[in-house]
Amino acid sequence: MATPAVAVSGGLTPPASPHEHTIVLFGATGDLAKRKLLPGLFHLAVSGLLPDGYRIVGTSRKRLTDDEFRAFAHEAVDEFGRREATEETWDAFASRLSYASADAGAANDLVAAVERADGECGGDPDRLIYLSVPPAAMAGIVETLGATGLAEGARVILEKPFGTDLASARALNEVVHGVFAEEQIFRIDHFLGKETIQNVLALRFANGLFEPVWNRDHVDHVQIDVPETLSIEGRAAFYEGTGAFRDMVVTHLFQVLGFVAMEPPVALDAQSLRAEKLKVFRSMKPLDPAEMVYGQYESYRTEPGVAPDSRAETFVALRVEVDNWRWADVPFFLRTGKRLAEGRRVITVAFKEPPLRMFGSDGFGPNELVFEVGEPGGIELDFLAKVPGPTLGLGPARMRFDYGESFGAALQLEAYERLIHDAMIGDPTLFTSARGIERLWEVAAPVFDAPPPVHVYPDGSWGPEEIDKLIAPRCWHLPDER
Repeated sequence: MATPAVAVSGGLTPPASPHEHTIVLFGATGDLAKRKLLPGLFHLAVSGLLPDGYRIVGTSRKRLTDDEFRAFAHEAVDEFGRREATEETWDAFASRLSYASADAGAANDLVAAVERADGECGGDPDRLIYLSVPPAAMAGIVETLGATGLAEGARVILEKPFGTDLASARALNEVVHGVFAEEQIFRIDHFLGKETIQNVLALRFANGLFEPVWNRDHVDHVQIDVPETLSIEGRAAFYEGTGAFRDMVVTHLFQVLGFVAMEPPVALDAQSLRAEKLKVFRSMKPLDPAEMVYGQYESYRTEPGVAPDSRAETFVALRVEVDNWRWADVPFFLRTGKRLAEGRRVITVAFKEPPLRMFGSDGFGPNELVFEVGEPGGIELDFLAKVPGPTLGLGPARMRFDYGESFGAALQLEAYERLIHDAMIGDPTLFTSARGIERLWEVAAPVFDAPPPVHVYPDGSWGPEEIDKLIAPRCWHLPDER
């Protein structure tokens, strides 16, 4: 099957092709595997981005036969896949799937299944192990991988959240480093695999127009918004112990902030990009709980498994300060939550107002550069223009770049697809480091010592009213009511 090419500096360069691989998927019957991982692997296969020699070994606590696992995978691809599974493409993919239980005492079955898959790949395949499991289960699985020899020479993808605070993150890093070298470890944040997040770098560093104004002299504030219309969807056990702050802010939104705020790297390689992002994290001031708002949607306590007096936050908004020469005194406002009015993923860079308002007070607000981080995503620039007519009146105007319209979807990979492919070829650019994760838990520590009060907000709203005080005298980009 032909491998798609991507345009680079005017030429066509094919993406790197992975070596033969055995992929071991822990949590293979879970929600993430069903919604993203199995459909994503199928899409990589039919797009020609998996090697000719590959096998996928699913494993979880459930006891399934190979055929039962293939049926589960087929349902996942039919329901959530982006490419329709024809008889030919499905049969080719299904023939590479097998299953072994990860239940207690079944380690030998898994080892045998992996060795069998290695043999079917031919030659000496690389091994990628994906741990799509809760943080509490990771340490035990990693130790088992080391004891059984499955970790030898393998790369491992670790799902978020990586720990629940600084102490647990350090303890987990110690366990993982006891089995894997740091260069074998790929801590995944699927937000960083999204095309629009990467286009923040392209917009800044490939265009002479934007980097000169990407600083405190021209930027008034930055917003990173990830509202969701979904509820916790039956994940009470996870959410009661984790909450929105640990689940979304420390894990996802801080990583996005690192990409937005970084200095120009000396090169677009993993070492340089990760070094600049770590500098941002080190420049972040410890969070002030007084500059945070926690919320809980009204119907949360009626969800199955939720305590009737639960104080778990399903919403969080906060102010973050990056204390360096580029961003001193520029606030970063982060917001995310469940059961909100819209489901969006938006980065908004709001620029300072002109020093002299020769047009008077128009009430339209600042110029904004807006990154829509959905699939396929886009970029908008909001500005003011003269309204047609005999008077010099102003009106809001907008320029928009859309990925789908400009480049089409043929080369588009979803975030998990891109990151799995990167891990297979050993490219850690879009993955997080141990030092970066530990630093973010340090920044978050004051919140755990004195968490803010939890305010109830109506389902389908934009969160607690207190968020307007947090950002005042500015306004949230969403909803856009300027």
